[in-house]
Amino acid sequence: MKYYNQDTQRLILRKMHKDDIKEWIEFFIDNPLEIYLGIDVSLPTETKATNWIDLQLKRYATNDFGHLAAIEKKTGHLVGVGGLIKRDINSKEELEIAYSIIPQFWGNGYATEISKQMKKYAIENKLSESLISIISIENTPSKKVALKNGFQISETAIYKGMNVDIFRTKCV
Repeated sequence: MKYYNQDTQRLILRKMHKDDIKEWIEFFIDNPLEIYLGIDVSLPTETKATNWIDLQLKRYATNDFGHLAAIEKKTGHLVGVGGLIKRDINSKEELEIAYSIIPQFWGNGYATEISKQMKKYAIENKLSESLISIISIENTPSKKVALKNGFQISETAIYKGMNVDIFRTKCV
């Protein structure tokens, strides 16, 4: 895909907004990730894209942090979404780095870079003393990304019926 770019520090973050719909329409065309994102694939492409943006905007409004658009610096294109989402884990509120859409086929390393950018965002805005990443026990690739970015496994838990590992990193 045209968004692949191996430059380091290639992303910036900003709030999601309606201007992203055009690029999301391109993303949603014949995208194999749709079913995993809980998107109704029977909807027209523009409706799917619009609904997705609406969902991200709602999350931003209700969770204080919500989802941020990942923009590639060199091209100005939207290439993914990262977010800081409040989660209730074992009766304790935690702040999770969440990856809504990281289309790896657009170029390896976006998950790693968004993780770095989200941690930087949390530190600069004094949002939390630590961040977590909730990863399914079977999800080895995501665990590798978490470990690569300074997260360490802190506990195993059941989250929304899934066996997960909770990875944690300090915001220092």
